[in-house]
Amino acid sequence: MNRRLTLKTMVAAVALTLGLATSVSAQTTVRYAHVGSEGDIQYWYAEEFAKRVGERTDGRITVQVFPNSQLGGAQETVDGVRSGAIPLAHHEFGSLATLYPDIAAFAAPFAYRDGRHAMAATDPESSEVMQELAEKMVEQANVRIIGRLYRGARQMTANKAVYGPEDLAGERFRGVPLQLWTTMINGMGAIPTPVEVAELPTALMTGMVIGQENPLTMINANKLYEVQTHVMLTGHMQNVLPVFINEDVWQSIPEADRAIMSEVAAEVGEETLELGLKAETDLIDELTGKGMTFITEADGLQVDAFRASVGKQVAADYPDWAPLIERIQAIQ
Repeated sequence: MNRRLTLKTMVAAVALTLGLATSVSAQTTVRYAHVGSEGDIQYWYAEEFAKRVGERTDGRITVQVFPNSQLGGAQETVDGVRSGAIPLAHHEFGSLATLYPDIAAFAAPFAYRDGRHAMAATDPESSEVMQELAEKMVEQANVRIIGRLYRGARQMTANKAVYGPEDLAGERFRGVPLQLWTTMINGMGAIPTPVEVAELPTALMTGMVIGQENPLTMINANKLYEVQTHVMLTGHMQNVLPVFINEDVWQSIPEADRAIMSEVAAEVGEETLELGLKAETDLIDELTGKGMTFITEADGLQVDAFRASVGKQVAADYPDWAPLIERIQAIQ
C-alpha cells in the first residue's frame, strides 16, 4: 500500500512539474522598440498595445516597450527587426524601404485626402494594396506588418515665416534620415539635412537646421516651441506608422495569441486616429499660447505650390510609384 501511495505521489509530482514547465514555456516576452517621446501619440500607442496584449492573453505574451530610441534610431530599428534582434517595432513606412522599396509609397507626401483616408489605405486587414505589398515584404525581408497608428498630419516649423518653396531656397532643413525625406525636402526647396529625432532639439537650437516637419503632437511633446517660432500648416503628410514584427518571432507565437495581437493593434490604431484628429485642433491653441505663430493658406501659405514642387520631385526620384499612388488615392 505504501509503495502504491509513494508511486502515486511521485506521478502527481512529475505531472505537476510538467504542467508548470508547460505554463512557463508558453509565456513569451516580446521587446518593442520605437523612437517616440512621452506625450507623443506613438508613445501612448505602444504602452496601450503592451497593456492590452498582456491582459487579453492572460500574461502569456508580455510586451516590453523601449521608447525614445533606446534600441537605436530608424535604421537600427528596422535592421534589428529584420534580424530578429528586435522582435517588434513601429516607425515610418519610409524606413521600411530598405526591406522592400515600394512599401514606402504609403508615406508619399500629399498622397492622402485626410487622416481617415490614410488609415483606410494602410489597414492590413482590409486594404488590398496594403495586403499585397505587405505580403511581398514578408517574402523578401521576413518582416510582417501587423498594424498601424495615426500621429496626425505632419506640419512644417521654422525659425521664420515660410510661405512657399522660394522661402526655403538655400536653407538647411531637417529631414528624417531616409531617402523619401531627402526627396521631399528637396521638393520643398530646401537643403535636406538628416537628423535623428533624439538630436533634433539640439540641431534646431544651434542653427544646424532652420526648421523641421512633424505632427503637432510631436512638436509639443518634444518642446520644439522652445527652439522654433513658426508653424506652417502644410499638412504634407498624413503620418501613419506601420507596426511590424520579425516573421520568425510572429510564427513562434501561438495562433490564438497572434489573433489577439492583431486585434489589439487594429483597435488601438483606430483610437489613435480619434486622438490625432482631436489633437490637431486642440494643439493649435496650446502651441499658440506657448508663443508659436501659425501660418495657414488664409495667411498666404502656398500649399498648392509645395504640392506641385514636391510631387514633381517624387515623380523624378520614384518613377515606378505612380500606379501605386493612384491605387492608394482611389481607396474610399
